[in-house]
Amino acid sequence: MPREVAIVGAGIVGLATAHHLQAEGWRVRLIERGGIAEGASLGNAGALAFTDVLPLASPGILRKAPRWMLDPLGPLALPPAYLPRIAPWLVRFWRASLPDRHRHATEVQSGLMRLAADAMAAMVAAAGLAGRLRRDGNLELYESEAELVASAPGWAAREREGIAFEHVRGARLAELQPGLSPRFVAGTFTPHWMTVDDPHRFALALHADVVAKGAVLTRGEVRDVAPAGEGVRLTLADGTSLTVEACVLAAGAWSRDLARRLGDRVPLDTERGYNTTLPPGAFDLRRQLTFGGHGFVVTPLATGIRVGGAVEFGGLNRPPNFARADAMLKKAATFLPGLRTDGGRRWMGFRPSLPDSLPVIGPSRASPRVIYAFGHGHLGLTQSAGTGRIVADLLAGRRPGVDVAALRAGRFG
Repeated sequence: MPREVAIVGAGIVGLATAHHLQAEGWRVRLIERGGIAEGASLGNAGALAFTDVLPLASPGILRKAPRWMLDPLGPLALPPAYLPRIAPWLVRFWRASLPDRHRHATEVQSGLMRLAADAMAAMVAAAGLAGRLRRDGNLELYESEAELVASAPGWAAREREGIAFEHVRGARLAELQPGLSPRFVAGTFTPHWMTVDDPHRFALALHADVVAKGAVLTRGEVRDVAPAGEGVRLTLADGTSLTVEACVLAAGAWSRDLARRLGDRVPLDTERGYNTTLPPGAFDLRRQLTFGGHGFVVTPLATGIRVGGAVEFGGLNRPPNFARADAMLKKAATFLPGLRTDGGRRWMGFRPSLPDSLPVIGPSRASPRVIYAFGHGHLGLTQSAGTGRIVADLLAGRRPGVDVAALRAGRFG
């Protein structure tokens, strides 16, 4: 009889992991506290950002952060009341931004992205999802030549990793995206950047595929995970429990407390992301646009045009501040003068983020039968299939195609 694995979390990372484990012959049980892919997988920007190899923790972000934080509706916000709680995370973030650590994290991220791109291509083909991909590239925009020059070290790092890009101006810039405000004097086009038609639809299609292959869904909140003989016992909030041969913890922003019960104190916090999705046809958007100096993107989706991004630290319990979504939409209307901003749907979600911008993937301290797969920050969709492949390798006793030591839960001490 096939072995049973429980995957805590039915977001895109959990679903991609289910796909890979089914290919290894595991019976998959998904355990989800809410709706299928209704966390960060519901409202993200839809990017398969395999070229985005630079960690957020970087010398450059340290230079920008003080200026950004002076604007309560800007790209980075930190409510004063949350500062005592986030302070240890921020200290680790500062350490991760030091040049030697940033270089190491970039190397690790680059290797993970290569694996993720390969694994995503294979998963998309096997699950029949190819029609849900857009291969339009991404255009990052600059308001001055000085801003373009300041970005040069990041592009040099990408070039060393073999990532294709093109700096553009004038007619070429207008060709890639007509209707831009003249305030944008240059851009960088990454042709191999991809997006999905809609991140939630993509995840639901993957869920339908794993269910068709035998996955079952248990609705409920997991309160405890513990080794139990040759397996793992999970206890749910309603008092029921089940025992399985292995468990994967892929609960995103809700993973920290369960990891602590297993003996791992992981400095996971949440970046609260905001967006507004406008109706289809609100603008003639040719591809995803990145406004890096303002911390947000505009993405064409099958369901409309999504304007979102920015970072707000505030944990899981503070109410949303949708003025942040409104501020991004107002900027977008200035940057894209023909954008129609009526009829939009606002959203806020939690990105599970770690100080060094790398996820936690690997066995727990308590048992090698409990595998962590969380903390992907802005890159959950991008790295989902790669994460699933690594988890499958670990449970099969194979050496994964990346250095998992750099992704272990205990790397923070």
